[in-house]
Amino acid sequence: MSDGYEWLEVESLDLEAQGVAHRAIADRAARTGTAEGAEGAEGKGKVVFIEGALPGERVQVQVSRKKNNWEQGTVTAIARESAQRVRPACPHFGLHAGACGGCKMQHLHPLAQVAVKQRVLEDNLWHLAKVRPAQMLPPIAGPAWGYRYRARLSVRHVMKKGQVLVGFHERKSRYVADMTTCPVLPPKVSGLLPALRDLIGGMVQRDRLPQIELAAGDEVVVLVLRHLEPLVDEDRQRLRAFGHRHGVVWWLQPGGPDTAAPMDAGSPPLSYALPEFGVTMPFRPTDFTQVNPFINRVLVERAVRLLDVQPGERAIDWFCGLANFSLPLATRAATVLGVEGSESLVARARENAALNGLAARTTFAAANLFEIDATRLAALGRAERWLVDPPREGAFALAKALAELHQSGGAGDVAPRRIVYVSCNPATLARDAGLLVHQAGYRCSLAGVINMFPHTAHVESMAVFDRAEGAPPPPQTA
Repeated sequence: MSDGYEWLEVESLDLEAQGVAHRAIADRAARTGTAEGAEGAEGKGKVVFIEGALPGERVQVQVSRKKNNWEQGTVTAIARESAQRVRPACPHFGLHAGACGGCKMQHLHPLAQVAVKQRVLEDNLWHLAKVRPAQMLPPIAGPAWGYRYRARLSVRHVMKKGQVLVGFHERKSRYVADMTTCPVLPPKVSGLLPALRDLIGGMVQRDRLPQIELAAGDEVVVLVLRHLEPLVDEDRQRLRAFGHRHGVVWWLQPGGPDTAAPMDAGSPPLSYALPEFGVTMPFRPTDFTQVNPFINRVLVERAVRLLDVQPGERAIDWFCGLANFSLPLATRAATVLGVEGSESLVARARENAALNGLAARTTFAAANLFEIDATRLAALGRAERWLVDPPREGAFALAKALAELHQSGGAGDVAPRRIVYVSCNPATLARDAGLLVHQAGYRCSLAGVINMFPHTAHVESMAVFDRAEGAPPPPQTA
């Protein structure tokens, strides 16, 4: 359905990197013969979400979905182009059928992408939590290409085409995009995509191999092959020859992530370094580690610097994982407690601490941080500094427990002087910030974005909360 008779002014981008515009009220009323167009934010007409459109552009749109209060479609013509529009570097990017869905913002200049994400962070903090940081941090940004050291590539043998596809899914589709290159992957891995297609296509069990997971360390590139039945010797030999030829290490995964193991004994381990702290972090290819190692190094350095641990102070690293923040903190703090929900992750964090000579300054404990309450929080004792790095669900239970202690008057023995909160979801950060600021006696001193995933709409961010010294608990209401 085409609505090409009306030109729309694109005002902003939403969280899915779609342009946001509004129908003209007068035009809408004329079409319906009513005053229906008078509703909408600030007297605007019906909102329209437009794929491929950028703020400041004047566009026409082909509408694909219509609801009472909004429409969604794709840009078909641009009368005024944004100065920030750029030519996408990837030949598989676009709005056409079959385009790769891995990136959504390649048509927007990388610096403008960061500005959009900063606005998303500020809007979420204010509109969802009525929190305004005292100061915005400079964004953390790095290489726009070749940054993605972790990726999950789908594999599909398409018998009708007589070929194997290896890559990300098509836009809004379960089909695998027909990719021969991917500029956000490390150049070595991007260049291997055609060879990987040929490799899988020549394997006996090509119909039972749904996925290849990439994990690159500082020195080693691992490819984890998911297989639905045991591999025959012939296919193992093909993998082995490919690995020797291209300098990659194969792991095999017959079941869940914990079943992944090196195909051959003696395979070199994965690790990445945090050189400013003299720390080396071993990891398994199926572990959660940051996708972008260049940004992670800067992120860890800024988090530790902003936490400003003083000699003799204790710090807690909530959702510590493999100790990505715990170990750098341990080079500054007297002691660090790392808390994570998984016993196996806690054991691995201990191993990493021992490897780096930091076992004496760190302890690690397993706890369900989505169910923590004020009593269990108080039992962990006082720590002057908190580092909070939760998954997308955020740290609601932790913030709520701290707020309850503050309102009961018992937070003085537990509440940290400063919290650095690293977030991968601005909405849950805003929710938790509202609790910390309005109910737990903190102020939001600093906040800023981290462009961990260039060319995507993903918003990573960091916020700093300082305890308002002497702030009394809010009055009790009936």
